[in-house]
Amino acid sequence: MRLEAMAVKFPHVDGHPNRVPFEGVLTVVNAASDKAPAGARGHRVMLTREAADKALPSLLGMAVDYRPGWDGHDARRKIGLLTEADLVGQRLVVRGYIYARDFPEVAKTIEAHAPEAMGMSYELADARVEDLRAEVWKLTRVTFTGAAILLREKAAYRSTSFRLAS
Repeated sequence: MRLEAMAVKFPHVDGHPNRVPFEGVLTVVNAASDKAPAGARGHRVMLTREAADKALPSLLGMAVDYRPGWDGHDARRKIGLLTEADLVGQRLVVRGYIYARDFPEVAKTIEAHAPEAMGMSYELADARVEDLRAEVWKLTRVTFTGAAILLREKAAYRSTSFRLAS
C-alpha cells in the first residue's frame, strides 16, 4: 500500500457548533468512472494516480458544495471546506468541515442518509485528456477546484462515500 497525504491543520475546538468534521472518498484513481461526469461530453473518465498526486495541493482550502436534490454540483452553494487529501491505495480520501450551524437542514439530511447513500464528486479545471477520441478519457493533469456531496447513485464513481465524523 502506498500513502500520499497533505493537510491543513486547524486547532481542535470542543463542541464547535459550526465546524462539524467529515470524511469521504472523493474518487478512485486509475479506474474508469461508472458513468460520464458532467463536462465530459458523454465520456467516462479515468483520473490517473500521477495526475491526482500532483493535484493534491489544489484540493486544500477548496469548498464543498451541494445541490438541493443531492444530484449534482452547485458551486454557489458552498457548505464546507476541504482540509486534507490522502491517496490510500486507489482511493482519494478527503477530510474537512461542514458548516452545520449555517446549514442545519443540510447537516440533518446528510446524517439521515450517510454513509449508506451519500457520495462525492470532484470539480476540476485545466484538465488534460490524453486522447479526446477515446471511449474513456484518461485525465493526465488536473487542478481541483472543489467537491460536491451528492447521492452515491448520482456520482460518476459509485464507490465514493461521505460521512460526518462525530
